[in-house]
Amino acid sequence: MAPQAAVSKEPKKERMPRVDQAKLLRRTFALDVFTSAWCGGRRRVLAYLTAPNAVRAILEHLSLPTRPAQLAAAQGPPQHAWY
Repeated sequence: MAPQAAVSKEPKKERMPRVDQAKLLRRTFALDVFTSAWCGGRRRVLAYLTAPNAVRAILEHLSLPTRPAQLAAAQGPPQHAWY
């Protein structure tokens, strides 16, 4: 006979669903990214592009950079001369 596994008597924690970026922006900055600044209408997501070649082709067509920007070197805080 195999010993039985110890049963935890702690209640299961309920997982909170993830909050998407649009909801975080609206909650934090009172900014609704789905409201058009031009006409005030509601925007909607038509598609999520995940294929790198498709994203690259669209960016090239729009004459936008296809490579990420170069990060600047990290710098420490400015040093002040204390008198």
